[in-house]
Amino acid sequence: MAQDTGREDGTLVGTVKWFDPVRGFGFIIAGDDQNDILLHANVLRNFGQSSIADGAKIEFTVQFTDRGAQAVEILSVSPPEMENTAGLEDIDGLSQDDVSNIEFLPARIKWFDKVKGFGFANAFRSTDDIFIHAEILRRSGLSDLMAGEAVALKIIDGSRGKMAILVSAWESVDRRSSR
Repeated sequence: MAQDTGREDGTLVGTVKWFDPVRGFGFIIAGDDQNDILLHANVLRNFGQSSIADGAKIEFTVQFTDRGAQAVEILSVSPPEMENTAGLEDIDGLSQDDVSNIEFLPARIKWFDKVKGFGFANAFRSTDDIFIHAEILRRSGLSDLMAGEAVALKIIDGSRGKMAILVSAWESVDRRSSR
């Protein structure tokens, strides 16, 4: 039960300040007051993601308690603004329509190294490696992937092989298609 803090629980839109999947929490900044709002890993998992990129826009419901504000449900996530596309020349010519017309494919993460800035996945029933660049992950609103994690990928044939151009938690794609 929420304590009377003088603030009303409700829906907010904010920006992810930082999130650490190892520690299991991070913070969101919303509104003009710039106070930290706790984002717990369980709330993120309930949305179908195990990580979220710093700078991602997030719509969520908030609960104000005597211990501070905390996100209790994520309603939507939008990736952070795009930055440097170095190493991603294969996607520079793609329009939003081109990306929209590519189907999501189910895949499992083979490995991803955040420090190296890339990793690989395999699509269901295929042994072909699919390259995943850290910037694609960030543009998808994610910050990290774990080996064995189920994801949905939009894939193109790049100059050096298959590469992901969009990564999503499998559950969130499945949820969108069932509506």
